[in-house]
Amino acid sequence: MRRSGIALACSFVLGLSGAAVGAAPAHAAGATALVRINQLGYAAAGKRAYLMSSTTETGATFSVLNSSGAVVYTAPVGANLGSWSSAYPDVYALDFDSVTTAGTYTISVSGPVAATSPAFPVGTGQSLYAGAMANALSFYQDERDGANYIPSALRTAPAHLNDEHAMTYQTPSYKASTGAFSGSLTPLGITIDASGGWWDAGDYLKFTETTSYTVDMMLLAVRDYPTETGAGFNAEAKFGLDFLQKMWNDTTQTLYYQVGIGAGNAKTVSDHDIWRLPQADDTYDGCTSLYRYICNRPVFPANTPGGLISPNLAGRVAAAFGLCYQVYRTSDPSYADTCLLSGEHVFALANTAWTGNLTTAIPYSFYPEVEWRDDLELGATELYDALTAATPPAGLPQSNPSYYLQQAATWANAYITGPNDAADTLNLYDVSGVAHYELANAINAAGDPSGLATSVAALTADLKKQLDKAVTQSAADPFGFGFPWDTWDTTSHGAGLVVMAGEYDQLTGTSTYAPYEERWTGNILGANGWGLSFIVGDGKNFPGCLQHQVANLAGSLTGGTPVLAGAAVEGPNSKATTGSVSGMVACPANGTDTYAAFNSSNAEFRDNMQSYSNTEPAIDLTAASVLAFARRMAGQ
Repeated sequence: MRRSGIALACSFVLGLSGAAVGAAPAHAAGATALVRINQLGYAAAGKRAYLMSSTTETGATFSVLNSSGAVVYTAPVGANLGSWSSAYPDVYALDFDSVTTAGTYTISVSGPVAATSPAFPVGTGQSLYAGAMANALSFYQDERDGANYIPSALRTAPAHLNDEHAMTYQTPSYKASTGAFSGSLTPLGITIDASGGWWDAGDYLKFTETTSYTVDMMLLAVRDYPTETGAGFNAEAKFGLDFLQKMWNDTTQTLYYQVGIGAGNAKTVSDHDIWRLPQADDTYDGCTSLYRYICNRPVFPANTPGGLISPNLAGRVAAAFGLCYQVYRTSDPSYADTCLLSGEHVFALANTAWTGNLTTAIPYSFYPEVEWRDDLELGATELYDALTAATPPAGLPQSNPSYYLQQAATWANAYITGPNDAADTLNLYDVSGVAHYELANAINAAGDPSGLATSVAALTADLKKQLDKAVTQSAADPFGFGFPWDTWDTTSHGAGLVVMAGEYDQLTGTSTYAPYEERWTGNILGANGWGLSFIVGDGKNFPGCLQHQVANLAGSLTGGTPVLAGAAVEGPNSKATTGSVSGMVACPANGTDTYAAFNSSNAEFRDNMQSYSNTEPAIDLTAASVLAFARRMAGQ
């Protein structure tokens, strides 16, 4: 769960013309039926669309037609997969794996209630997902803070230039229920350059927690799929690393974890209390006392100088710096050397006897992470890979890579035997889905040395344990999604499952989860009860009313451009939240709940700028899709 119960400022609209695509049901004697598809198309085994109907479709058949209208495949509709809702009690599988010729197709259902799908492509992963990858890059570029912003239709000025000389403060005591703190913050008398980085979400806060996870996912994609990610993501990953280097002072051995405050009090306006474009903040309302932390944003340290660091932050920041060395050691060796030294120092300060809430954000309820062993596994693995990638620079605390391989195996075993094993899948709160894969590859490359606390077999078995739970969940959902629709971060978990499915099959040389990989990809891109792609700009029908300030105030609210392309939103949830901030541009303008008719008994999606539980995008929510799309483009 993320950002619980705290009103956020962020909204955006992609016009309702997009919302109409595939949303208008076919009618026959008062009954309705719709065909739900992966709007980006189909590339591999597991090609499945879904027929959702208000009545039984006994005896129905479906045909796949090419762009000329010729039937290329026909078959009876597949099994009734169960009830989606009282309005749509019957959902059927439409499988068409034999359609492999590249082209544009539609599906036509003939039966008790006829239905026709929107057009969709069949092609290679490269042809289908290259546009989505470009959109994802665009999203991160639009989320850039500081002087080094990238001008676009949404971004016309730099923002938060005062962050270049930000004061640091003690972490205040605050009410867990609201995040509000009492009185004023206590300055530490030290200013740092906290400029740059990406905004966390639709708000303008910046967190080491989410930035380090995002950089980790991005650098894994850049390292392993440089052709697919291209020069754009190579530069964007370095932009994220630059911010992490500012959040880490290697001289004083101090890590900073947050820039800005999301919840204030009667005497202090916070980031989430106002709705504005980011360039307004440096001089907001004359920088009066009430707005002092808007104009001059506070920075909070995660440790005292040289003191121990919350292990989740230590692990994922160390991973980012280890990956930095792997990716930039040839193109920018001095920068890479600095990263590696920082990574080893951060990892060495991990508090492995941590108790209580992990350090994530103020308030903790914004990002209530509970697991950290996976972070240390990933951090140690990437430091190991860095030391084996080339002759390491002089002056490192640890130059023997076997030290980090042993550390990685120890923490992997601690995770597997720990209290949260397989309780989650790859997302911000659990990175074991990539840590296990990375470590298994490292152990194999090292020749499977003896004496490690875990093995490739144990790591792949734990990946399988997580994936099998997702398969079990799929069987309970008529659309076959591997994660409950009524839970936070739906979109992000879907992309994470796609990554994990491909990793397991790659490690084992099998195609065990290939059909699920195809279908889980489809689930977040339109093959769901709402017929929505939950990534903006990917497909024709996607959320239009994001809770994102820039998109709401500078984007199109009428169905045109610009849109916040590439932004993965929260997705469906158990409840569509409400809450208005002065200055929001109403979206939809008429307040219509376009997708209410498609909500299930447990999950709902409301395309409304107030509904952050559904429509807020974030850098961490989008991160797994970068790696997922890169793998799909590469044919993995």
